[in-house]
Amino acid sequence: MAKAAKQAAKNGVADKREAILRAGIKVFAAKGFFNSKVADVAAEAGVADGTVYLYFKGKDDILHSVFDRAMAEFIAEGQRELEKLDDPAAQLAKIAELHLSRLGADRSLAVVFQIELRGSTKFMEAFSAAAFAEYLAIIRKTIESGQKRGIFRDDVKSVVAAKIFYGALDEMVTNWILSKKPYPLEPLAGEVVKVFLGGMRS
Repeated sequence: MAKAAKQAAKNGVADKREAILRAGIKVFAAKGFFNSKVADVAAEAGVADGTVYLYFKGKDDILHSVFDRAMAEFIAEGQRELEKLDDPAAQLAKIAELHLSRLGADRSLAVVFQIELRGSTKFMEAFSAAAFAEYLAIIRKTIESGQKRGIFRDDVKSVVAAKIFYGALDEMVTNWILSKKPYPLEPLAGEVVKVFLGGMRS
């Protein structure tokens, strides 16, 4: 009975933290990070202002947590899916598909990623040094695998190719956010991969 009560309490904490994170994403996307207040996030989450501080140090911590959680999920899912594939070209296609499908399914999260996280040098430095580097490393290692097997040309630095690949996906998401005409984002993964592989095939 005590064990069940502890688990229920633990689940309650996780649910409340998740509600605050989701509220943060929605508020930051709608009002902009610098125009948002902890009180706005609390109101959106349906909790008292003080409750937010039980889980986060402030709105900077909420933004960091949004990024860390999203990147952890991206990386974990990417690694699971890539293990099922042997062909580096197919692996790059899967990375592109997952990247665009994830952000395409959550416009508010996409806005936070593409715009709010880039609102200051401080944020960009912190994020680039952590999970983003790990994500980029997955792309780089996939390209290196293709180079070693003679599938991709080896006269291109893998780190540069990885940044170009990520940059193309990143630009697709930014254009999608800014477009006044709605359209599905995920299908553009195939176009990015087609152009990229056209320049990388050995």
